[in-house]
Amino acid sequence: MHDTPDQQTDDIQKLLRKIQELLARHRLVENLVHRQHMPRQELVDHLVHKQNLSELQQLLDRLHAADIAFILEGLPIEDRLLVWEMVQSRHDGEILLEVSDAVRESLIEVMESSEIKAAAETLDADELADLAPDLPPEVMQDVFSSLEPEERAQVHAAMSYAEDTVGALMDFDMVTVREDVTIKVVLRYLRRFDALPEHTDKIFVVDRDQHLQGILTLETLLTSQPKTPVSEVMKSKNIISFEPNDDAGDAAQAFERYDLISAPVVDSDRRVIGRLTVVDIVDYVREESDYEILSNAGLREGEDIFASVWDSVKNRWGWLAINMGTAIFASRVIGAFEDSIAQLVALAALMPIVAGMGGNSGNQTITMIVRAIAMGQIAPSALTRLLRKEVGVALVNGVIWGSILGVMAWLLYDHFALGVVMTAAMILNLLLAAVAGVLIPLIRAKLGRDPALGGSVMITGLTDSGGFFIFLGLATIFLL
Repeated sequence: MHDTPDQQTDDIQKLLRKIQELLARHRLVENLVHRQHMPRQELVDHLVHKQNLSELQQLLDRLHAADIAFILEGLPIEDRLLVWEMVQSRHDGEILLEVSDAVRESLIEVMESSEIKAAAETLDADELADLAPDLPPEVMQDVFSSLEPEERAQVHAAMSYAEDTVGALMDFDMVTVREDVTIKVVLRYLRRFDALPEHTDKIFVVDRDQHLQGILTLETLLTSQPKTPVSEVMKSKNIISFEPNDDAGDAAQAFERYDLISAPVVDSDRRVIGRLTVVDIVDYVREESDYEILSNAGLREGEDIFASVWDSVKNRWGWLAINMGTAIFASRVIGAFEDSIAQLVALAALMPIVAGMGGNSGNQTITMIVRAIAMGQIAPSALTRLLRKEVGVALVNGVIWGSILGVMAWLLYDHFALGVVMTAAMILNLLLAAVAGVLIPLIRAKLGRDPALGGSVMITGLTDSGGFFIFLGLATIFLL
């Protein structure tokens, strides 16, 4: 019986807690031994150290590189480095690829140049290209010099493509066969491999000059007669392929739409130069999802949760400064209506409701729009239709929830006109939130900026200031 994803997550989290307990016990015993002075203190320290960490070593030896990466990200710096020292060196390269950028930086800082070089040399060309920007230049120079000319060319090619393109994701480990051979020849050729490249569900059929002619699925390969020519059983029409400069997001959508496991990557002359696999796509989607969550809160990059205070401050201060500016502006809006609030104290209790509802509605809208932009579902011609739809949603929500809050205000303060103002302010602020939620990400995308970056901060500031101004302004005009 296989574990479900939830069970696997629970297992790795339990393992993390167990490792944390082992490390805590190790620290405690070490501190107790160091406080006592006894003969042959150095030998005792060594035995205690070895005894406490032997169980931890056994756990780590059984783990997959991705699980070790998860554990390293969940440990404070001191414990992380201790565990990192105990990891078998043959896994170093895989683990460095799996951990977040911030954690990778902390691990590379404590590695010797020879260790980094050894870890890099265990990686494939596409993986090495991913890791290269984080490695010291002198180490990369040594690694490049140790590569075969073909591998060196592949690494340079992978590094030449922009970050969010197919070329940056593709790998070069693939199987190609000629169209003019038989199934028997293909089978004999495949038996020469120690193992097929991971996630090989199809073989790319090419001509003498490596031009893509079709694909041969493993199912077709195994069910066809040995003497059948490949050209007769290969699929040659409606082949899903990509070029290296294609957008990675578009490729991810194609993988989802057509349930792909792998697909060929071809150059402008239709020569096969690599392949894209579902693993590459899953990694890309996960990274994009993490980035979008952080960007929406105004964080520039993934932050190590155990990073130093100063590093975290540098990562967060920019949008906090913007948020402070919007908060000061909102406070000055309130200040402009101090006389109105003094005359009708109920306004002070009710105005946060208007602002809060507007902020929540605006964040819902902006999240939907950013997602649609990321999936390529929004064309320039769709602006009017999107605005009309979101304004309609805001109007309906404003009437429903504004009426409920208006009745509550009327009953609480026995003031019918106050209830009417509350309803009107809610409707207007939700309309403002809808328009801003559509326009903010679209304008940023039009200017070539990340539409998700700081969206939550901007929409909250706008709906706070706008909500206060609308509610207090209406109250001043109609109630006082």
